[in-house]
Amino acid sequence: MDASLRAGVAIYNAGEFHAAHDAWEDHWLDLERDTDDERFLHGLIQFTAVVHHTADANWTGIRGLAESAAEYLAGLPDEYRGVNVETVRSYLRGVRDDPEHVERTAPPQLTSDGTVLRPEDLGFDASAVAALVLAEEFGYDEPTFERAVEFARADLDAGDEGSRFITFLMDFVRQPENRALIAQRLGQHVEKREFRETDVSDLFE
Repeated sequence: MDASLRAGVAIYNAGEFHAAHDAWEDHWLDLERDTDDERFLHGLIQFTAVVHHTADANWTGIRGLAESAAEYLAGLPDEYRGVNVETVRSYLRGVRDDPEHVERTAPPQLTSDGTVLRPEDLGFDASAVAALVLAEEFGYDEPTFERAVEFARADLDAGDEGSRFITFLMDFVRQPENRALIAQRLGQHVEKREFRETDVSDLFE
């Protein structure tokens, strides 16, 4: 859960509110219902939806989401799994009581163990989650990124911490202004790696 949680927090803090929930959703769907972790992620997912939908000015919908999200987060410690839950709850209560609160107050930043987590703070595991989420969000070729993550993990297992796949994936998350170029170069390296692996396997057939 840690990699997915950190990825979502960093993406959210970077302003990608819609994408943030995708980092949490797959893990949330696998959790047993009504556990602390399930309610925590459910609440965060709905919280990001509140923030995302502020542009719609659908006050009735926003109020309902805020109330629901606050209920899911109720009863959790003020800081749960390192995240500033009480700050989120306070914001949600403000929106519930006055939906136009979102126009007057910026949404809170999410913290991880007291630090506002940014994409550049993520290690490889969380960056891999973030890269897959952002690739889907912005319409890049998802299978290419999935293969890149596979190759990066294989390189890490082989002791190659300087793998180009690791670098490209982490740069894709950290450098939004260069994403198109990074994705293009990543795709070229995936094609080369696949060709090389196919070429080698053909020798033994």
